[in-house]
Order: sequence, then structure tokens, then C-alpha cells
Amino acid sequence: MECRICWHVYDPGEGDDVWQIPPGTPFDALPEHWRCPVCDAEKSGFLRVVG
Repeated sequence: MECRICWHVYDPGEGDDVWQIPPGTPFDALPEHWRCPVCDAEKSGFLRVVG
């Protein structure tokens, strides 16, 4: 999933150190209050990366 504001890509294999999300956590399992660790955008502001 990619932030539509700053283009940060959430990689489930890496998790998120800022929010203390462990590696292996899928985007859908992130808490609703989770926000982009780069620009603070809401979880709903992320788009599926097509590749």
C-alpha cells in the first residue's frame, strides 16, 4: 500500500518502526488509528500498489 500524499510504501515484510508494528503485519491488520509514519496521513489515504 502506498500513501497518496508522500508516496511512502508500507511493506508488510518490514512492518513500521515508528508505530512499533512488527514485520509480517499485513496492511489490513494495522490498527485503525495507524497513520503514515512519514506525513501523518490517515490509513484511508493509502492506495493499493499495482505491480
